[in-house]
Amino acid sequence: MSGQGKTNALQLRLPATSANLGPGFDAVAVALDFFLEIEAAPAKEFSVKASGRNADRCARLEDNLILETYKQILSENDRAIFPLAIRVANGIPLGMGCGSSAAARLAAIALAVHFGELGWDTERVLEEAYKLEGHPDNVAACWLGGFLTAVCEGPNVRVARTDPPEEWRAIVALPEEPLSTSKARAVLPASYPLEAVVANLQSVAVLALAFAQGRGDLLRLAMRDRIHQPYRAPIAPLLPILLPLVGENGILGVALSGAGPAILVIVDGEESLADASAAVQKAAENRMGTELLVRRFSRVGACQAVEK
Repeated sequence: MSGQGKTNALQLRLPATSANLGPGFDAVAVALDFFLEIEAAPAKEFSVKASGRNADRCARLEDNLILETYKQILSENDRAIFPLAIRVANGIPLGMGCGSSAAARLAAIALAVHFGELGWDTERVLEEAYKLEGHPDNVAACWLGGFLTAVCEGPNVRVARTDPPEEWRAIVALPEEPLSTSKARAVLPASYPLEAVVANLQSVAVLALAFAQGRGDLLRLAMRDRIHQPYRAPIAPLLPILLPLVGENGILGVALSGAGPAILVIVDGEESLADASAAVQKAAENRMGTELLVRRFSRVGACQAVEK
């Protein structure tokens, strides 16, 4: 093992993300303004103090995604494993489809790069995160912020990014129980009819331009999906409840957030939020424990926080 590592502390702020947005399966995502915040400094032994959502789970020393990934990266790159004292303030609910695992893995990579003095640039960070996460959309949106599309060329992640329209708002509807990504992927079929694939290609092409051009009038069509949402609806019961709200009360589009079970509702502006939130709450009133997060889209990603 080589290197002494940096001794100065590192602060990280990693945004939540919502991937897929309907038709963009494993290809598009957008950052949201609730965050995983971490402060880490060298220590004699590992420790984690956590607050916020799922604090007990975030504070574990065993089965901790951040610590395990941090140690793995240092070991694989012939660096000594430097113990850290970590403080976590977590605002991203676990297992809801809001990019919690992408944020955790990117946090671990950033810690390893900093304390192990790996010298990785954004391209290398995204390559490692993609390898660990298995798909590029969440990790790219978390690292870079904004709305983006991602495509893979071997191990490399290529990204096209734009700032979401300033006036658009997001409502994230969180059910009471989480859903693992592995379970959500297990319900998908092995193949699809050609017409379903073509329909999704049409929608996702329009989706990218709708975000780039601020075309809220296109989102109703652009967020329609025939690849994953019809199969996941039975295990994400808020989806069929909220989809009919599109076109009312300023609601431009509704989709599963990532693999679910959370639902992303896009609203045309601040002035519509009260009516849109009330409509979502009323539609979900029979689903006990539903929580609504009213948020903006985040134009700032984790890399900006690291660079500071």
